[in-house]
Amino acid sequence: MSTVRIALAQLPYPSSPDDAVERVLRAMNDAKQSGAAVVAFPECYVPGYRGLGHAPPAPDAAFLERAWERVANAAAELRVGAVVGTERASGDKSFASVLVVGDRGERLGFQDKVQLDPSEDPIYVPGESRRVFEIGALKFGVVICHEGFRYPETTRWAVRHGATVVFHPHLHDDPGPSFHEGAILARAAENTAYFATINYAVPGASTTSSIAAPDGTYLARQPHGVAGLLVADIDTDRATGMLARRYRPIAP
Repeated sequence: MSTVRIALAQLPYPSSPDDAVERVLRAMNDAKQSGAAVVAFPECYVPGYRGLGHAPPAPDAAFLERAWERVANAAAELRVGAVVGTERASGDKSFASVLVVGDRGERLGFQDKVQLDPSEDPIYVPGESRRVFEIGALKFGVVICHEGFRYPETTRWAVRHGATVVFHPHLHDDPGPSFHEGAILARAAENTAYFATINYAVPGASTTSSIAAPDGTYLARQPHGVAGLLVADIDTDRATGMLARRYRPIAP
């Protein structure tokens, strides 16, 4: 058994970009206290997701650089890795992205959202590449919201490239039944890997932060709409990626 403890920070929508950074730093400290090696945050949490009724200040590259530096410094001090939903300024729009910071404060890179929801076309710029990351014994990929729910190829790509867990930052605020939580379980089972999804703390939302195991069952779930840190130990030996590797692409 090879065990890694991960944490998912289900946080309220921030009152301001500065509030977002402070909440991230507090959650990183809480994750360290829980013994987690890596903590992950919701979609575009710094400065806050644009859309679905939310309108944070215009993209600000200088603010983001300061925020990322504070996160990196905290990671180095606490010795905890961070998977931080953020954005990257690109003219009047921005990339919906995730910054990955190692447990010594090194910036390991970004994963931009490649598959945008149609409603995001006026707001965000699509990314153009995918990658996997490593922090300690954990090798992982990142798929963002719409990608993980409706584009299963994105999760499969990460697992076929060695990821044992795929982090899935998102913002989902629709009430009532939906297919989304079924998709979370499917992403894990169809790839024989862990799928860790992180929502905002949205009262009444039909999705919540959770960790799906490689057999398609829940390993851990945060109560719906409740802010808090979800912590669980994952056995990376269970994440064989067997079903993902058996996929046989057919050339057109």
